[in-house]
Amino acid sequence: QLQLVESGGGLVQAGGSLRLSCAVSGRTLSSYAMGWFRQGPGKERERVAAISRRGGSIYLADSVKGRFTISRDNAKNTVYLQMLGLQPEDTAVYYCSAGALLGALGDYWGQGTQVTVSS
Repeated sequence: QLQLVESGGGLVQAGGSLRLSCAVSGRTLSSYAMGWFRQGPGKERERVAAISRRGGSIYLADSVKGRFTISRDNAKNTVYLQMLGLQPEDTAVYYCSAGALLGALGDYWGQGTQVTVSS
């Protein structure tokens, strides 16, 4: 069983930055593709970013390209989401997820971390 724990969320002003972390335990991180999803108020959950097992392939949603970066450190069993230039529309609960492939996440989920961007 894989456990995922997100951290790093908080309240930030528009234009600010945050770095989310997803600490993974239970199994070897390198066995999984990883991703970040978010769910804003009254919105469906959407995939924000994803990274393949060794980091060679990356997906970023159009809404975050040029502002967000996903990375992973398999030695530290941690996945990161660096968020720059945050906007109020980025306000959401951010979830970390693991799966077998870049396009097949969702086997495991963290509890989520709240990101609130004030205007």
